[in-house]
Amino acid sequence: MDIPEWGPELFKQMTSPEFLVAVLRALIIFIAGYILARLASRAVQRAFRASASPHLAMLVRRGTYYLLLLLFGIWALYELGFNLGVLLGAAGILTVAVGFAAQTSMSNLISGLFLISEKPFQIGDLIKVDQTVGEVLSIDLLSVKLRTFDNTYIRIPNETIIKTQVSTLTKFPIRRIDLQVGVAYKEDVARVRQTLFEIADKNPLCLEEPQPLFIFQGFGDSAIDIQFSVWVRREEYLTLKNQIQMEIKAVFDQEGIEIPFPHRTLYPGSVTEPFPVRIVPD
Repeated sequence: MDIPEWGPELFKQMTSPEFLVAVLRALIIFIAGYILARLASRAVQRAFRASASPHLAMLVRRGTYYLLLLLFGIWALYELGFNLGVLLGAAGILTVAVGFAAQTSMSNLISGLFLISEKPFQIGDLIKVDQTVGEVLSIDLLSVKLRTFDNTYIRIPNETIIKTQVSTLTKFPIRRIDLQVGVAYKEDVARVRQTLFEIADKNPLCLEEPQPLFIFQGFGDSAIDIQFSVWVRREEYLTLKNQIQMEIKAVFDQEGIEIPFPHRTLYPGSVTEPFPVRIVPD
């Protein structure tokens, strides 16, 4: 059925039983396509969930849904008598125009395809982008959605993810905690090392393998700088990081190991007069 130009003939045809039947058929086709698209997309997602990552299954579900809905929409328009050749040509011109007007969106779309193929993280992972740390809620074609520790919803464009250093904090089952410890120069470094290893050995959250790591980092301005590292399961990272620092402070106080305050020594030189010092009573 060809649709004529606007006028009495078009009005007559639109009110004819033949056209009303075509509208009813198109409506039935579109509704059936909508239902089929929802059912098929859910079935595809369930099928992919066992063998693919959650975000890939979600994207396949959305792609299946919109593709089926588009096909049934075109079928419905065909039933109404639309010339599909003209419609597809107009869609092509519109796509080019939208492409020029939405270069940022296209960049995010291409970046999203790279994220899907590379799989640097998945839904449920904890990632760090610049100074933002959050749980991945979804990985879409244009952006990644995060939920931070203070329950804030953040949307990061895919182009930013591609151009920025991203740390996946939950990629591996264990993590290392690096503690920076400073002790006074008068302390016995061997005794300090033994004390730190005893603290780690008594804490049940510290893993025995890999073993804790003691690194003598150097002589600081006010203290001997030490790095003490312990390994922990990623689920207990924050718990151990708080616990072990409190334990180090308590044991150092008990053992008399000094954690010095920053201080400065002023030396004017042998040819300079000493600085005058005046004591002011309380």
